[in-house]
Amino acid sequence: MRRALLLTFGVGLLAASPAAADSNPQTVGLQVALRAHALYKGEIDGIRGPATARAVRIFQRRRHLAVDGIPGPQTRRALGRLGVPLFGKRTIVPGATGWDVSVLQFLLAKRGYSPGGVDGHFGQGTKAALERYQRAVHLHADGIAGPRTIAALSLATRVPVEARAVHRKTYVVRPGDTLTAIAARHRTTVHLLARANGLDPSRFLIIGTRIRVPTAVSTPTIADPFSVRLSLDRWSAHYGVDARLARALAWQESGYQPSVVSSVGAQGVMQLLPTTWDFVETIVIGRSIPHTTDGNVRIGIAYLRHLLHEFDGDERLALGAWYQGAAAVRKHGLYGETRAFVANVLALKQRM
Repeated sequence: MRRALLLTFGVGLLAASPAAADSNPQTVGLQVALRAHALYKGEIDGIRGPATARAVRIFQRRRHLAVDGIPGPQTRRALGRLGVPLFGKRTIVPGATGWDVSVLQFLLAKRGYSPGGVDGHFGQGTKAALERYQRAVHLHADGIAGPRTIAALSLATRVPVEARAVHRKTYVVRPGDTLTAIAARHRTTVHLLARANGLDPSRFLIIGTRIRVPTAVSTPTIADPFSVRLSLDRWSAHYGVDARLARALAWQESGYQPSVVSSVGAQGVMQLLPTTWDFVETIVIGRSIPHTTDGNVRIGIAYLRHLLHEFDGDERLALGAWYQGAAAVRKHGLYGETRAFVANVLALKQRM
């Protein structure tokens, strides 16, 4: 988690957009749902401007929800069938209705494959448009929007895959070896090494011990920036964390790259140390989480929420605790290096 690299990034999926900003696909789902309640009469353009925000507040007031103008989980559920689920959370099939169908239709139209309207209902027009798009980008033209189609629509590119550990080989421990060094050398994780061999990561390795090392094989798991943003938005909504803050933190830590491993063994999009992962699984969430890109994001955001709660919602102190540890923040305040990290993340948040 200790990286001090300031990078730039575009507007996030559910962030409010200035008038000149590009349209935001997820906001299309919100606009269509609000239109179905006769609260939004503007253009379905994905720009969360004053008319969209005003319609959200009116809806929240009528449903006796917190009137904050933010389409959080409660508000989206209250919107009904067109308010859920977020785009990218499920495979979208013909006959489906929902927020994600609206986004799908909007993206198809934006790419030049008109579905005949953006209304949140997956009919024959949407299926035909989707099949034309899939053929054009060399995907299987089945008229079903699965992960690869969703990512391709959003990126206008073919979709890469990431590696997932499933096979094992044997390694003999040599003088000076640590689980962290072995994991980095073989592109796996300390957690997987320890789990595969029944080892305690805090103990020394015995020279000559034969350990099983998980190795990587290619699997069709999406590992592109758009799917990472979808994951960040989904788990931010789930845990009640500001999605802009989560996106900024992830971009600062890894640039949304799932394969990044730091010199101290922090891994993935959120740059999590194995000890942090274990803490969140055991204490915060209470169950094991798959070691995937989405799992890494979930663990990171759950941990961020934990720190925000611990520091009474103070983002500056919570980010400081993320970087240098909560106990050190309470005892010493923010170190100079930590202040730079926090400033970078908060500056990025304003751009997300």
